[in-house]
Order: sequence, then structure tokens, then C-alpha cells
Amino acid sequence: MGRVSRRAFAVAALSALTMTPPASAAPGRNGRGDARAASEMRGVWLATVANRDWPSKPGLTAARQRAELISHLDRAVRDRLNTVIFQVRPTADALWPSPYEPWSQYLTGTQGKDPGWDPLGTAVEEAHARGLKLHAWFNPYRVAGHADLTRLAADHPARTNPDWVVTYGGKLYYNPGLPEVRSFVQVAMVDAVRKYPVDGVHFDDYFYPYPVAGQSFADDAAYEEYGGGFPDRAAWRRDNIDKLVRETAERVQQVRPGTPFGVSPFGVWRNAATDARGSDTRAGVQTYDDLHADTRKWVRESWIDYIVPQLYWNIGFAAADYAKLVSWWAEVARGSSTRLYVGEALYKAGDPAQPAAWQDPAELSRHLTLARDHAQVRGHVFFAAKDMATDRIGAMARVVADHYGQPAPPPR
Repeated sequence: MGRVSRRAFAVAALSALTMTPPASAAPGRNGRGDARAASEMRGVWLATVANRDWPSKPGLTAARQRAELISHLDRAVRDRLNTVIFQVRPTADALWPSPYEPWSQYLTGTQGKDPGWDPLGTAVEEAHARGLKLHAWFNPYRVAGHADLTRLAADHPARTNPDWVVTYGGKLYYNPGLPEVRSFVQVAMVDAVRKYPVDGVHFDDYFYPYPVAGQSFADDAAYEEYGGGFPDRAAWRRDNIDKLVRETAERVQQVRPGTPFGVSPFGVWRNAATDARGSDTRAGVQTYDDLHADTRKWVRESWIDYIVPQLYWNIGFAAADYAKLVSWWAEVARGSSTRLYVGEALYKAGDPAQPAAWQDPAELSRHLTLARDHAQVRGHVFFAAKDMATDRIGAMARVVADHYGQPAPPPR
């Protein structure tokens, strides 16, 4: 999300949208005194994988890293946001002193090397000092953006347990089908929740990896051992991810009761042409089928506290219309206890490679205006911090002017 980021595969999915055959009165929140503005999510993702947002490059001094981090927090305050979703486990590593996994290479340039300070501890402290909530963002199964185990730190769990690892698409992943892997990644992640007063726990869109044409995810042995009770491999894989989500939610509540747990999936669960319950879209990726993540069920069953579907398309985009998807997700959330926030593609605003709609500084503001017609939408999260800082065409400034006239606390 070339430099790899959490959105890299999502971008590939967007390009695939046109490759598939065609299918099928709430109060406002403008920050100017209406009721819903009193409590809404105004968030930003702060991505660390491949130094996407922070640190600006590996190997900076601790003082420089800290200064850059605080600059992002200060920017969030200036834009009247209330939540920062900070990526603290980008590739089976850690941005805090973890007894389970090595220090992230994105800090020093060398995986396992102590950066000389505690980024997560500092982020929590400095966010709270500014009145911001800090959600700890974890990627459960990604190990590396390459396929060479020997490039990992010598004591990396993937090296000491190579049978846990699957190579796919030139990258390394933990195998979600192994119970010992599922248990380990939860222990490693919850270590941070236990140690720091984080205000939320967050997963992104990576469960089983995004599909790579002509390749299969090599989990035959795990399926043979554990998949006997399922009608097919896809159902078994979905059950593996269901277990991860439910067990993580339980662990978070055990360790830090009341801390919300949320997920930001790719924006299309299933197309209506695939499933009558799906959205009126023609997406080339469907989370249910391709990532084996039944995100709709997690909301309907209230397994998670909040969901932030990545609705990274413009209003009127033929294959995946933002307006249609907001409406679809609002119906999914209706009657559940899962809060719906909308993931917004700030990174597209002013990008010359994007369609004409994204050259208009008002496109994102129109998203928030449209979403206010759906009572289930309780806020927005913007991808991502670097783009908020640069604000190429003033799209974020327009959002702030139109919708964030006053500060607002996040939903309770």
C-alpha cells in the first residue's frame, strides 16, 4: 500500500475491476453544531510498512524519527481529527520492544536492531497529550516483501519455524491454516495491547494474500491435516480467518477490557453477480472468495467493534461506485453493534494517474456529504498520513473546511 504498502494489492484490485464481466434522513455531520458531529470517527492511518508514511526512511536518528512522528500527530490535531491508526507490526516485526518478534527494519534499516527508543510507547503518550486516540494497527500474517528467509533476523520466528511459512507471489507469509501460527501471532500482537494503554486494536485488509495470477497458496499439508470437516478448501480457509478474528477480539477484551477491535477490509465483500447479498459492483477481488475474509458476517454477528471498508473509488465509478458501496455497507451494519466508518482514498486526490474525479479537490468532501445521509456511518478514516501532510490539491483542507469546523470526540 516500486515501494510496497498495505494498499499495493488493493491498487492491483482496482485495475482488475474492469476485467470482470458486468453484474447489477440522518442529521448532518459538518462539524458546525449538529448532533452527530458531537461524536464521530475522524481518523488517519499512519503506515510504516516500507516507510510508506513514517519514518520517512530507515536509519534516521531516534530524535529525527520522534520529531517526524510528532509532526504527524500535530497535523492530525490541526485537521481536527481525533484518532491515529498507527501501524506497529507491519511484517511480523515490532515497533515496540517485543519478546516475541524482532525490531522492524523500517526503523534502522536492519531487522532486529534496537532503534534506541520506543516508538509505540511514545506514540501513545504523545497522542494522548494532544487529545488524540491511538489505535495499534497489526498485520497478522505478512512476514516479508521478499521470498528469502535468510534475509530475516537470525532469531526471527519464521526462520526458527520455517514450516510455518508459505512463499507466494515472491513474498513470505505465515500459514493461517496452522493453529500454532494463529496462536503465536495473537500472543505477539496482544503483547503490545497488554503493555500500552492503546485506544483500539486494528487489522488491515491482509488475511490470506491477494491473489496472484497463475499461483496457488501452498497449504496442502495443513488442509489435509485440519480441513477434513469442511466442504472445500475455501470454507476451511474462511473458518481459519473467522477463528483469528473471534479469538483476537476475545484476547483483547481479556487483556484490556473495553478496548475496541476493528478491521479495515477491501471495500467489496462480494459482487451481486456472485451472491445476491453482495453489492452492485464488478470488482475483480472479493474479500469472501479471494482473501477468505467473511467481513459481512463479522459485522452482522457483531464479532468486531468497528469496520472501516476501504471505499477507495469516486462517486459514480462504474465498477465500484462509492455511493452504492456506502449504502450497501450501511445496510450491512444496520441492526448490528459494529460501528461503520468509511475508509477514504486521500492518496488518490491529485494523483495524475487517477481518473478526472480525483483531480477535483471537492471529491472527498462530497463523500462525507453523501455519507451523512446514512445514519450507520459514524465517521471516516483517511489513507494516509503522508498524503495528509502534503495535501497535493487541498482535498483534505476542503474536508476540514466543509465538515470539521469544530473538534469532535470519537464515538464511545
